[in-house]
Amino acid sequence: MGFWKRKEPPAQAAGAASAQLRDASRHPFSALDGYVPLRHGETAVYRAIREGVPVVDAAICKLVRLCGGVGVACRDRAAQEGLDRFLRTVPTGRGQRGVQSFLDCYLDSLFTCGRAVGEIVPDRTGREVAALLCGNVSQIEIQEGATPLDFTLCARGEDGMVRPLPRQELLLFTPFQPEAEAPYGVSLLRSMPFLAEILMKIFQTVGANWERAGAMRFAVVCRGENGAAAQERCDRVAREWSAAMQAGREGSLRDFVVAGDVDIRVIGADGPILDSQVPVRQILEQLVARTGIPPFLLGLSWSTTERMSSQQADILTSEIAAIRRSVEPVVERVCELWLRLHGFDSRVEVVWDEVNLQDEDMAARAELYHAQARSLKGGDVT
Repeated sequence: MGFWKRKEPPAQAAGAASAQLRDASRHPFSALDGYVPLRHGETAVYRAIREGVPVVDAAICKLVRLCGGVGVACRDRAAQEGLDRFLRTVPTGRGQRGVQSFLDCYLDSLFTCGRAVGEIVPDRTGREVAALLCGNVSQIEIQEGATPLDFTLCARGEDGMVRPLPRQELLLFTPFQPEAEAPYGVSLLRSMPFLAEILMKIFQTVGANWERAGAMRFAVVCRGENGAAAQERCDRVAREWSAAMQAGREGSLRDFVVAGDVDIRVIGADGPILDSQVPVRQILEQLVARTGIPPFLLGLSWSTTERMSSQQADILTSEIAAIRRSVEPVVERVCELWLRLHGFDSRVEVVWDEVNLQDEDMAARAELYHAQARSLKGGDVT
């Protein structure tokens, strides 16, 4: 009857062609691919943005430098001399000295991670400040108290338990633009992962297209023979062609000579390379606008006029003043502790250097004028 007869698998169609698919090329910043907003672990994403987008990294570095230049004034002249010496020479770790190097690292963490944490390290006698150190914010958690004014800095131990850190009075913590429901602060890069991911894909695609245009592939077609002779001739042509290509890679020239009807064609070299200038500029405009740095300070001349650059410089000055106000309590706490340890009046006043963007504005304006002159000269029709 044939009920128990095993069915044979369907035979594949003779001569079926197989397609070889290559792996899709991706950019190396994989942290951006799996980013989900409002989830822990965003610090690695923000650092990947700085590594992958040089304009963002340059903007943050310039913002850190513009916020620097701090001094402290106290009432006692003797205390003033000692305090100035302390601010110039206090160790801040990794071979750095001075409160300015501490503030640079502190502000860098503040902008990138949305919060910064530091520690005042006393010496063994407890009568001198031995160092000012910045901490890793990814290892710090905040435990809020009964009121918004009460909070405790905690760290997760090796057993996974969160415990309060000792000597809370020596710890420094600053959130950047904190929200009402979150005490951790908001990173300057919080709105950038989506756009940065698109920008990385565009650059990766552009690189793949130019690699395709530079590394050409060839199709060598032999005609006119059949059977074993055709196979032998194809093998001989393939060997000669490979030898000619290998000689070219080694820097020498070798002619490819073959008898018969042979057709050589380039594969994929005639494909168009898309113009990415418009989408890249649109994304960069959004990223630069979030940093608050005027484009002309980053070397970008996006139809910036003299009046517009002056207005942008004034806005940046107000932004720097607001950032300085957020870290001013940290400087006050350090200086007040040093004065108390040495028996002086602990009342101090933080004095910042005046923010003057005139020199950078004039330099950027000169560069803009040179670029416009070159553009006009290149567009003249004689």
